This record gives sequence, structure tokens and C-alpha cells, in this order.
Amino acid sequence: MKRRIVSLLPWFTALVLFLWVLNVVPLTETWAVLSRLTLEQIVVLLLLNVLVLLALNGRWWLILRGQGYPVPFLRLMAHRLAAFGVSYITPGPHFGGEPVQVLLVEREHSVPRPAAVAAVTLDKTLELLVNFTFLAAGVAVILEGRILRQVVQGEAAVLALLFLAFPAAFLLAIWLGYHPVSKPVSLLIRLPFLKRNPAYQRAHQALLDSEAQATRFCRQAPLALAQAWGVSVMGWLALIAEYWLMLNFLGLPLTPVQVIAMLTAARVAILLPLPGALGTLEASQVLVLSLMGLNPAAGIGISLLIRTRDVMLAGTGLWWGGKRLRTGRRYTTELLSGRRPLARSILFTRSISREEETNHE
Repeated sequence: MKRRIVSLLPWFTALVLFLWVLNVVPLTETWAVLSRLTLEQIVVLLLLNVLVLLALNGRWWLILRGQGYPVPFLRLMAHRLAAFGVSYITPGPHFGGEPVQVLLVEREHSVPRPAAVAAVTLDKTLELLVNFTFLAAGVAVILEGRILRQVVQGEAAVLALLFLAFPAAFLLAIWLGYHPVSKPVSLLIRLPFLKRNPAYQRAHQALLDSEAQATRFCRQAPLALAQAWGVSVMGWLALIAEYWLMLNFLGLPLTPVQVIAMLTAARVAILLPLPGALGTLEASQVLVLSLMGLNPAAGIGISLLIRTRDVMLAGTGLWWGGKRLRTGRRYTTELLSGRRPLARSILFTRSISREEETNHE
């Protein structure tokens, strides 16, 4: 019973926030704001969003190429959308789809699991590093420009910097060859029931292998790492441009400081433990515009634009991910049952080649 109450708590919170937003902003005003959009403006926003997606996928693509696995860019983007779909419906700050990324590149492109885990880990680390850098800068701009001072205090800047320190410290530790994840986990091996557990031993070895792969990439392909970081920054610049155009198209020509304040509030809302920032995104945009003395209906309008975009992307990703995973399971079943002898012989040949390479080494 308690578990069910806890699982329903995020949805109850989202419902309360939605009711508050609807009480503050009538739907007629929101529709009046959204009706200003023209077809040309929608096309411009779609093109900008494509640039954001290209940049986000480019980071993962560059890391895999730097590891020696040139996965096709468009196929990798489809895998990325599948991971986004899982993360979007998972409570929390857009986590949850990483295992899908690992599984798809392992099944579809024969990327070894340690390399796939290392690539996804570095991809997420760079994403967090850029995200928290923007949040720290956004909070600093808000405090300097004296916007939302009744909401954002100096402690928020310290907290943002602390969050920024985590991905930066993790990346530095990986670069130096430390094991920030597997080393603490190895301390648990002293526990008797884990010491005799083969599943724990395999998981610990997988962590060691993945961190070794990440360290090798950082040291042997620093240019690819720098390019991945640069692509992340470009993606954020495109995201800011997209958000600024949304506001302008909805009739809110804000100053750069006001745009940063609103976008910072939106990104903080996404970090809260609700699936897809349900309710928190809308509430954050309405609250910020109200504190600025502007029309809060535009906050609902921009929230609906963001949510429509994200739901379409998440739905497409979930469809693709489900299709590929079902195909993979069916292919494996047919392979093991002997209904695909040619594919089985190819798989057998590959395994022999890998064994010969291992023996040669």
C-alpha cells in the first residue's frame, strides 16, 4: 500500500500544479497567445529543433567514433530518440534511457558492452557538465540583474556550482585513470554474501572495463572529446535561440536577461522528480512571468509548445526502440532455433575471429 502511494505521489503533485496553473491562467487567454503562431514560424522552430537534435546526437556519435566504432549517424539518432522516450516517462531529471542506448548499439552495431557503457557515460557526463554550467551562469545572471531576487537567493548559486562540480570531478577522475564508480563498489567485496556472488563479480568487472575504456578514450582521443564538448555547447546555443524565438513568436520580446531567467526556471523544473516535468514546467513559466509583471498566459503557451515537441519526439523514440528491441528478440529466437542458418554461421565466424584475435594478442 505504501509503495502504491509513493508511486502515485508524483502524479498527484502534477495534478495539483496543473490545477493551480489553470486557476491562474484561463484557457481562453492561452489560446489567444498560441493563435498568433503562423505556419512559417512553426517551420522555423522545427528546423531549429532539428539543429538541437543533431548537436546532441553528434556528441555521442563523436565519442563512439573516437573509440573506433563508426556507427551511422542517422541510425544513432534513432537510438538516441528511443533513449529520450524512456527518460521522458521516467520520474527524475531525464535519466532512465541510458540502458536502452547501450543495448541498441550493442545489438545493432556490435559495439562491445564496456565500450558502449563508456560512451554513454561520457556522453551523459558532458551533457550534465554543459547543463549545470548553464544553470550556474543563469543563476548568476538572475542575481546580477536583480531579477526574481525574491525567489532566487545567493545560496542557489552555491548549489548550482556544487552540482557543476560533480560531472567536472567525474570527468577529471576518469581522465587521470581513477575509478570513481568501480573503486567504491569494490569496497563492498569484503561483505561475505557479495564476495561469493558471481553476479556481483561480473557487474564489478564490467564497471572496471567500462571505466578503463573511458580513460583510454580521454587520453588517446582528446580531440574527439573536445569536439564532443564543443558540439554540446553548440546544441545549447541552438536551444537558447529556439526558446528565444518561441517567446518572440508568442508576443514576448524579452531582454536577454529575462530570457535566461525563464529558460533557467524551465531547466530547473525539468530536474525535479516528475515524469516529463509534468506540471512543474508549466508552473515555473507561469510563476516567472507573473513575478516579472508580464502575461502569464504566454507561460502556458510556451510550455505547451515545449511539451508538444517533447511528446512527439518521445513517442517516436518509444516506437522505434520498441520496434528494434522486438526485432532483436525475434531474430535471436530464430537464430537459436536454427531457422536462420546463414546468420548463425556468420555469428559463429565472428566469434571464431574474435577468439583468434584474442589469442594473437
